[in-house]
Amino acid sequence: MKRKRTKFTLQSKYLLLILTGFCIVLMAVTFTTDLFTGVIADISGYVTVPFQKGISEAGSFLAERSRELVQIRDLLEQNQELQEKIDELTIENNTLTQEKYELNNLRELYQLDQEYAEYEKVGARVIGKDTGNWFNTFIIDKGSDDGIAVNMNVMAGSGLVGIVTEVGANWAKVTSIIDDSSSVSGMILATGDNLIVSGDLELMSQNTIRFSKLIDSEGKVKEGDKVVTSNISDKYLPGLLIGYITSMDSDSNNLTHSGSITPAVDFEHMDEVLVILDLKQQIDEDE
Repeated sequence: MKRKRTKFTLQSKYLLLILTGFCIVLMAVTFTTDLFTGVIADISGYVTVPFQKGISEAGSFLAERSRELVQIRDLLEQNQELQEKIDELTIENNTLTQEKYELNNLRELYQLDQEYAEYEKVGARVIGKDTGNWFNTFIIDKGSDDGIAVNMNVMAGSGLVGIVTEVGANWAKVTSIIDDSSSVSGMILATGDNLIVSGDLELMSQNTIRFSKLIDSEGKVKEGDKVVTSNISDKYLPGLLIGYITSMDSDSNNLTHSGSITPAVDFEHMDEVLVILDLKQQIDEDE
């Protein structure tokens, strides 16, 4: 038979009394000696200071990273706002550029309209063209409903573009003076000498067209002289600016001259034109 061990119990009031006494003793030792501020404090310092330092550095690192993340977030938001503003300004700038381009074109057409105020005209927009770099044939958005008819002269920029060759109710086809099939009776404005202006798409790469059959017996014609449509043309109204003499050579017969003309119109870029509603009085002779 095992003997039961007697449990040692300590009443609470005695335990409290013992702990209170121990605390009083520690307080007395603390106030009367340097036990806890000397060696023990040094030992405690070696243990706790590195730990506290590590915690402090870790806290500083995390705080710095947190500030950086906040700054990055703010910068991303600012960048997004700036990008949206840039997009808006880009759209506005493109719109203004387009409007300025159209305004310049309209200003040129207005000046051209004033220069040839004796003719009635209607403005039209180019809506189609043949393949290639040049506007040798193209379609405009006005037709018979707007009073346009075949053989009406077409102008743009500073002078003659060509002539209407086909007409629909709300469209018309224009063949320009640079087309290989084109032939215009022209005249040197300064001297009144006649010549024939022929379209040549190959020469247009040099921004020129061809002229021939110029009779300059007195040798007065020179480079830079204006070439206009002549009075003897059966399709083109007189006095419309075609371009300027660029070069001139004597033909083999020593009687006539031929050469090149710089057109008064930019046949590589064309958006709006003026159609002269007056028709040239028809005659039986060919140009």
